Amino acid sequence: MKMAAVATVLYVMVRCLNLKSPTAPPDLTYQDTPLSRFLLKSCPQLTKEYIPPLLWGKSGHLQTALYGKLGRVSSPHPCGVRKYLPMQDGATATFDLFEPLGDHQTGEDITMVICPGIGNHSEKHYIRTFVDHAQKDGYRCCTWEFSAMVGYIKRAYPHTKLVVVGFSLGGNIVCKFLGESRTNQERVVCCVSGVPGLQAPSSRAQETFLQWDQFRRFYNFLMADNMKKIILSHRHSLFGGASLKSIEADLSRLYTATSLMQIDDTIMRKFHGHSSLKEYYEKESCVHYIHNVNVPLLLVNAADDPLVHDSLLNIPRTLAAKKPNVVFALTLHGGHLGFFEGAVLFPQPITWMDKVIVGFANAICQWEKQKPQCQSSPQSQEGACQGEECLQQNRA
Repeated sequence: MKMAAVATVLYVMVRCLNLKSPTAPPDLTYQDTPLSRFLLKSCPQLTKEYIPPLLWGKSGHLQTALYGKLGRVSSPHPCGVRKYLPMQDGATATFDLFEPLGDHQTGEDITMVICPGIGNHSEKHYIRTFVDHAQKDGYRCCTWEFSAMVGYIKRAYPHTKLVVVGFSLGGNIVCKFLGESRTNQERVVCCVSGVPGLQAPSSRAQETFLQWDQFRRFYNFLMADNMKKIILSHRHSLFGGASLKSIEADLSRLYTATSLMQIDDTIMRKFHGHSSLKEYYEKESCVHYIHNVNVPLLLVNAADDPLVHDSLLNIPRTLAAKKPNVVFALTLHGGHLGFFEGAVLFPQPITWMDKVIVGFANAICQWEKQKPQCQSSPQSQEGACQGEECLQQNRA
């Protein structure tokens, strides 16, 4: 009986932890262009095998849970300056600005503008760790409130180039921001959208988020509970100008909300000025704008992300197959924003995604630096010096 019990426990562990699942390089969708060939050579994380911690790293639920609980391991404390910007509606937007800790490899001034996920901010461990990693590679970093922050950076640093980064729902925000206007793409070198769940917010994404498959409904409840706490902690600022009757009705519905969709209908759509939840999701989803993004764009997801339904992955895959500036990387493991690396039990402080974002940005910045030389050379006018070949000649 004891042997049978032990065997049962081991079987359950193997199945639940997916220990028999293989490790592999990311599945990449892209068009074969000089830029993509240069990128895959210059950013090895995209072509090398992603190896999560052996004992638990192949479980998307554990990757997601540990990210949510720990954020990152041995999180640093980068030193930044908090900026305050008055908004047109009378509110004050804040963001943190972190100067680079060294020179960028291209010698140029480059700023990463970062948009965290829902309910997150620059003091979260995963943002602090990524910022510290990017600072060491010569990037100035700043986080939230996105549109106001980007405008400030462009004014304060007129010669800087921008690398746009979004995590989770922040990935939706940055793609929508860039696709809304060509002006928003000025001075932007590239964009990385990490675990975007590209239809969020959208009706289809929210419908899948109400399903119990992969425990999405449970994650939905936890995230909604976190959002409720954030909103209620600032209720005096948020509801200060509303009538008492309206406040009581909204707060009553907010207290009983058990999903993000209910919170969106009660609070978020009204703040954005939309008459219905359907209209809010239609207007705020990046799906209707992302095809207008023309800068190099990297989209990253994990196949075992319990929050993103498989059907939603068709959107970035189809986009990357159609647009030459888009690369879609899908890992077997990583969960939602986890992507921990490590040998057996303990993960490394810097995650696979941290390395990919900086590696991708470095490669694109190097490409952009060499491109003017290529364009000004006699060979380029004759069509003989193109893309990768030109870069090789310049390096030689």
